[in-house]
Amino acid sequence: MASPLSVIALVLAVWGAAISGAHGQVSEEAHDSAGQGDHEVQMTMDMGQGRHGARPDMLPPVGVMGGHSPKRGGLMLSFQVMRMEMDGNRSGHNRVSTAEVLAQFPVAALNMNMNMFMFSTMYGITDDLSIMAMLPFIRKQMDHVTRTGVEFTTRSDGIGDIKLVLNYALSQAESHVIQVGGGVSVPTGSIDRKDDTPAGPDQVLPYPMQIGSGTYDLLLGITYTGLRSDYSWGAQFGATVRLGENDRDYTLGNIYQISVWGARKWTNKLSSSIRLQGESERNIDGADPRLNPLVVPTADPDLRGGERINLGLGLNFLVPSGRFTGTNLALEVVVPISQDLDGPQVERDSVIFVGLRKPF
Repeated sequence: MASPLSVIALVLAVWGAAISGAHGQVSEEAHDSAGQGDHEVQMTMDMGQGRHGARPDMLPPVGVMGGHSPKRGGLMLSFQVMRMEMDGNRSGHNRVSTAEVLAQFPVAALNMNMNMFMFSTMYGITDDLSIMAMLPFIRKQMDHVTRTGVEFTTRSDGIGDIKLVLNYALSQAESHVIQVGGGVSVPTGSIDRKDDTPAGPDQVLPYPMQIGSGTYDLLLGITYTGLRSDYSWGAQFGATVRLGENDRDYTLGNIYQISVWGARKWTNKLSSSIRLQGESERNIDGADPRLNPLVVPTADPDLRGGERINLGLGLNFLVPSGRFTGTNLALEVVVPISQDLDGPQVERDSVIFVGLRKPF
């Protein structure tokens, strides 16, 4: 599995190559730009993004939720794929070997990956107010080893928690937008997933292998975006606040995230972005009585929290004209540059986002 440094090196190479290629096209596209003014204004009106909407950096990096809204009667459909890779264990800031984990627990988690397929739709109720609905399908896999050397893999998948969010623009100036969002996560994802393990068939899986939270969760956020000339920037604070306890006697920890980013428009089709993200996740309150926290760290509710600082690099492609005008294809690779985990806990290596967005 690729290390974070190798992932960063690969993304920087691709990012740099795309930028160099785009830079070579700037002069050619600038030659044609004089006759595109009327078309750009019309496309902007159709997309409902404000005067500067017809540009590839009109939307935040694809790993940022929200931060944009269609105008009244406008519709935006999105499909996003997220791939998370986790490998090895960490406690605090330090890596922990498998042998050290097995000295404390009979079973150690080795690595984990998660794929999430997110379908979402956004509708403009007014020019300032929009509603967004998100439906995720999640697939997880985790490899383990026991003290006796037995290796095994557990898997789970299913529909995750459905999210409904209202976004309201507090301020919409020519080049600056401040938007607040509030919504709810509905507990449609399972917290009863099971799989075969050395302990027997159909064993309840630990917390990170479950699909949902089991609780109604409050989703809060505020986003600022600005743009001028060939540059755009933004910042977002978001929080997931758990409401109550689920029917398995526990509550997942609250999650808090903050992101700042900048983007550069290279042509009317291509932009690149860089993002710095901080995130904090609290430990679980309560415990699932079906899990034994002495067997494996992933079953210990006090070993789920932690803080991370992540770096994201992205590319945005926009179709500026033709049948698919306004279609946006986006990529972002996010890697941790610092992790402080309540462990031993499987550490994160990378997250890759790919998104396709189309306004109507």
